Amino acid sequence: QVRMVESGGGSVQAGGSLRLSCVVSGDTISYRCTAWFRQAPGKEREGVAHLDSTDSTRYADSVKGRFTIARDNAKNTLYLQMDNLKPEDSAMYYCALDSRAAWCSLTDYRYWGQGTQVTVSS
Repeated sequence: QVRMVESGGGSVQAGGSLRLSCVVSGDTISYRCTAWFRQAPGKEREGVAHLDSTDSTRYADSVKGRFTIARDNAKNTLYLQMDNLKPEDSAMYYCALDSRAAWCSLTDYRYWGQGTQVTVSS
């Protein structure tokens, strides 16, 4: 029933920006723990940004100050604004949703999108 579709990935040069979108159907994201994760070949999955129902946010140290997680409740869409991109940001990015509203896990989410590829060149 829950469906999450990411978009907005692509190829950019270092220093550039991208905004990822995740359109959610079947649940209301304003009531839920939400997050963006990424995974590159040969690396473990990394939680990059988290947003809960109280608007509390958490960011991985590697992206803090460069990435911003936000949502549009009217569109039931989660966003990840990525600025000053670096080659090490290259990965498949996934949005995630959990049934919790707060005290969100940093790793354990129930629903996942299929991913959108981000490639950052030097």
